[in-house]
Amino acid sequence: MKRIYQYFFRGLLTALPLGLTVYLLFTFLSWAEQIAMWWVRPIIGDFYIPGLGLVLGLGGIVLLGYLVSHKHIYKVLSLIEFPFTNLPVVKSIYSSLKSFADYFSPHKKGSSQQAVTLKIPGHALEMVGLITRQNTDGLPDGFIQGDRVAVYLPMGYMIGGYTVFVPRDWLMPIDMSAEEVMRSSLFAWMLKPD
Repeated sequence: MKRIYQYFFRGLLTALPLGLTVYLLFTFLSWAEQIAMWWVRPIIGDFYIPGLGLVLGLGGIVLLGYLVSHKHIYKVLSLIEFPFTNLPVVKSIYSSLKSFADYFSPHKKGSSQQAVTLKIPGHALEMVGLITRQNTDGLPDGFIQGDRVAVYLPMGYMIGGYTVFVPRDWLMPIDMSAEEVMRSSLFAWMLKPD
């Protein structure tokens, strides 16, 4: 019975990422096809073009990226955000997701996303994190001042993380991108079997 349980668990771990990926891709494609047909049906009638939703969905994402790259259009699009940033419950969810997405956006690359190991002097413990703030300027009273930085320490399986303010000399830069650190933390730094 124990062996059957092990085989089932291994099979589940193998099928789950593939199944979720296929499901999310299928959901996106179905949604994109429905929107595309609703949008172009008045023009093309009942004629169906397979994949039109995918092409229009990807084109829409590229167009949106192009539009928000221009200051004037970005200001107009920020008006669309207004309800999402002012409704009590929606505000918390939307602002958290937006902050997370903004953190990884290409125009924000630089030293603020530096991957580091944090080592407390006198302890052998090492933690991997991301520098999220280079100094304590502008923080409310009560924070220890000095050459300190904010480091985000992600927890495994993306159940959260901690932000700690530590002296800069406790940190050692590592040659990893923020995306690699987050991806490795997602699976608790487990080695991939050969």
